[in-house]
This record gives sequence, structure tokens and C-alpha cells, in this order.
Amino acid sequence: MDCGIILPSVSPNSNYFSVHASPRSPCIMVRCQQKEGQVKNNHHYNELPLLKRKRPTMINIPVDRSLENNNIMNTSRVRVQEVEVEEDGYGVYSKKGISRTRLEDRYSANFASDAHGKSKQALFGIFDGHGGAKAAEFAAAKLGNIILDYLRRGDKSMIEENIKNGYLAADEEFLKGNATGGVCCVTALVQHGSLIVSNVGDCRAVISKAGVAEPLTNDHNPSREDEKLRIESKGGYVDCCNGVWRIQGSLAVSRAIGDQHLKQWVTAEPDTQILTIKPDFQFLILASDGLWNKVSNQEAVDVIQPFFTAGSNKPELKNACRKLVELSISRGSNDDTSVMVVQLDKFAH
Repeated sequence: MDCGIILPSVSPNSNYFSVHASPRSPCIMVRCQQKEGQVKNNHHYNELPLLKRKRPTMINIPVDRSLENNNIMNTSRVRVQEVEVEEDGYGVYSKKGISRTRLEDRYSANFASDAHGKSKQALFGIFDGHGGAKAAEFAAAKLGNIILDYLRRGDKSMIEENIKNGYLAADEEFLKGNATGGVCCVTALVQHGSLIVSNVGDCRAVISKAGVAEPLTNDHNPSREDEKLRIESKGGYVDCCNGVWRIQGSLAVSRAIGDQHLKQWVTAEPDTQILTIKPDFQFLILASDGLWNKVSNQEAVDVIQPFFTAGSNKPELKNACRKLVELSISRGSNDDTSVMVVQLDKFAH
């Protein structure tokens, strides 16, 4: 890197020389003592002066407000601590876990409009990366568009099959890039009065029906008997390591996008559930396992419920999400935690 350094200047009567950085340089001035017996007016030194760089301060970027295809920002080069978003109809709050070096969770919100500019469908997602953030960044940027493309081109009566093909195509595309790591995903598509929820891994979707929590997904863990049998039928094994069930003694989820080294056993095929949105469907919670490991489904709904019964038709959803994350942290969660709350009546028509 060019630090914009001015060549050393030496005073004939001085035992020191100084190196100065330009105002734009990240380098600081260093004063170095000459070796004893060195010729003082010789400007060509056998040893270059030591340069020190200022350690950059940790960047704390609390808010990301992208307006189209809203994704948690690419944070591979900055140390983001938290992200919060408030848009009409949904809110997001993510916080880095104390055991993590950087936030590896991402989110997405994709919208498609009709000829009159009215939103006819919305696709939301929460993505929990492991082994780095690359897979989560990929899924946040690409999965929604790939799914919507399959829905446009595929048989309209085969929604579940089209979404499955979208997940598998996204997985194949990510693996072609030879990137490491993987990502658990939960997505929710709202269109024509229907709610279609899909997941791989242990991100979860929970809906509030008149204040009663109902999970719409099942976590894909190696401890599940059906998942264990599927893995073993392909020559893999599942064992318990320090109280956590893992595939090949490694991964604690049995489905994900990515995870090239375990792809023989870790499938990206999602489970999907289709519901007709009814008047008692209040809101949908999408969250990573950083929440669900510490907070039950009903507790999560109970925390969000007051934001919808406070008399406002525009609840402060990012604050509702933040409250859930803070509850999980207060109970000892040290994992990245991301929560999205969707106000269903905003997208149901």
C-alpha cells in the first residue's frame, strides 16, 4: 500500500531522523535513532525505518436502510455489531453474538408489483450463516430472486415444487463458487392471500393467530429420527458431542445451503407449508436459532403482541424485534440473533 511517505530528512547535528506520513495516510510519524557510527549526512540507509499503522477503530453501523431487495449489508470487511430496519409492514433487528467476531446473519425482503404499482407479492427471509458469512450473504442477495423466477416460469399449481427447485438451484450456484461455510434459511412468501413458508436448518417461522403462537416450520436437526435415518442411509453418522447432536461430529444442523464438505448428507431441500391468510393472522416472526434457543414460540408472540394492540395501525416493529433479541441475550445467548416481524395485513391482498 502507498502510504504517501515523504523520504527521511536528517539534520547533520542530529542522532535521529523522522519519517512523516501525508495527511491521507493511515501511517503515523515514527522517529528512529541512528545506529552509532552511521554517517549523518548520508541519505541512503541500509535499513528502512519502521512504519507503524494505526489500528482502525471498530466500526459500529447500527442501521441499514436499503429500499429495494433490502438485505443486511455485506459485512465481510467491517465489524458490524447490529442492524435495525423499519419499513412499512415489517421490521428487522440483528445483533452480533459475543462469541462471534462479526455478524454472520442476514435478511432479505423482495417485492414484486403489478402494472398499477401495487405490491402483489412479497418474499421475506432470515439467513443464519455458519463457517463465515459468505453463504448468508449469497442467500440474502440471490435466493429470493431465484425462487421468484422459478415461480414465474413454473407450473402455477406446483408452488411447493417451484420453491424447492429455487432452494436447490441456489445451493448449486453457491457451491460452484467453491466458497466455504453454509447457511440456514427461513423464507415467507405472501401472495394472493396465501402465506407460503419454507425452511432449511434451524431458522424458524412462528405466526400469531389472535395471540396464540403456531410454529410453521420444523427445525432440521441431526437428533430428529427422520433426519438421522436419512443421513445414515447415505453412509453418514450422527453422534452427540458435548450435548449437541452433529453430523460426522461437525455440523449441528442437517439441512442448509452450502457446506460443501458435508454435502453428501446436508441437503438444501426445504420443507414448505402453504396457508390461506385469515383475519386472525396478526403477524409473522422469522428468526434465527439465536432467539429460539432461549425464547419459546409463545413467549415470542407475547412480547410482540402489545406492539399490535397499542392502538396504532403502524406498530414500531424494529423495536419489537429488538425487545425479543434483548430477551434472548438476557437469558445467556451468545450467538448471533436476528428477528424479523411481518405485519401480514399489509401484504395479504
